Amino acid sequence: MPAAASGSYPRRVYDSLPGTVRRRLRRLKISLVPIVQCALAAGVAWWIAIHVFAHPDPFFAPIAAVISLGLGLGRRWRRSVELVGGVAIGILVGDLFIGFVGEGAWQIMVVVVLAMSLAVVLDDGLLIPMQAASSAVLVATLLPPGGVAGFHRAIDALIGGVVGIVVAALFPVNPANRAREDAAGVLLTIRNAARSVAAGLREGDAETIAAALEAARGTQAAINNMRTDMTGGREVTRISPLYWGSRDRLDRLVRTADPIDNAVRNFRIIARRSLAVTQRGERVQPAIIEIIEDVGGAFEVLREMMLADPGEDPDPVEAARVIRSIVRKAPTGLAVNSHLSEAALLAEIRSLLVDLLMIAGLRRSSALATLRS
Repeated sequence: MPAAASGSYPRRVYDSLPGTVRRRLRRLKISLVPIVQCALAAGVAWWIAIHVFAHPDPFFAPIAAVISLGLGLGRRWRRSVELVGGVAIGILVGDLFIGFVGEGAWQIMVVVVLAMSLAVVLDDGLLIPMQAASSAVLVATLLPPGGVAGFHRAIDALIGGVVGIVVAALFPVNPANRAREDAAGVLLTIRNAARSVAAGLREGDAETIAAALEAARGTQAAINNMRTDMTGGREVTRISPLYWGSRDRLDRLVRTADPIDNAVRNFRIIARRSLAVTQRGERVQPAIIEIIEDVGGAFEVLREMMLADPGEDPDPVEAARVIRSIVRKAPTGLAVNSHLSEAALLAEIRSLLVDLLMIAGLRRSSALATLRS
């Protein structure tokens, strides 16, 4: 949702909505610019095909523009190339084969096999064989072989693909914002889960820990989206002059992807161990529970760091300082006289702290050195 003053009426209304509604609204918010891009590209591609190239009913030009852009930020250039290449292959194969043997059911089957096989041999993309097959089918069923309709379709695909890339370059999505919000969303989920695990351990409540574990397990799709948007953001900084200056910042953001993924995986292990300990009726010493609660606070600081603009707090230095304070609370000697499960839990927490330090910008060697010291 648009930013609002803390405690403002729109913010209170938004916060009062059910979680599923808030997630859907957030999904709409981050997709608004790509939706507008698709609409603009579709209209422009249709106009160019009609008024510049004088193609009758150039339905595929706007379709190609929308397909080449889509809602995702990644692989737009690649999708455009695959689209045009697939259409060209399909029309070539369909024109030659159908023109030689005629139309019919078995001819359609053969032409689809030939077009898709040639596309797969030439390129490993997923879109190119589908476009090759659909174009070949059009030639075999609707477009007369040897006519100009198939050639017009290929030109329309090129128009749509080029217009899509131009629109993405001139009216780009901010390459960092979407990835930052993706990362912040993952960190928010794990922040809440860490606090729930700490509460569950303190109260001996296995159900609370199980719910936290389930929430952590459900983040993989969000992590995948985060990686895709980071890759797409890099593509935006390459094709859009407006964001050439954002490359370094986006590169720093991309370097957090693996540590965030690893941190979530390590937290899932912590949650599973905590659940097993609680289900067996064992108790975890308060110092370790407090560290897990502090870890929740560290995830919050990292979330705020992700959303902060350059020059705003908390910055990576502040985030690293907070995490180092937690590291000092978690020496290996804390579990010297503990049962095996508690010692294993502490070991996983220390591994997680390495990931958190790396999210804050430290190299792995520096993060490990911080843990050893």
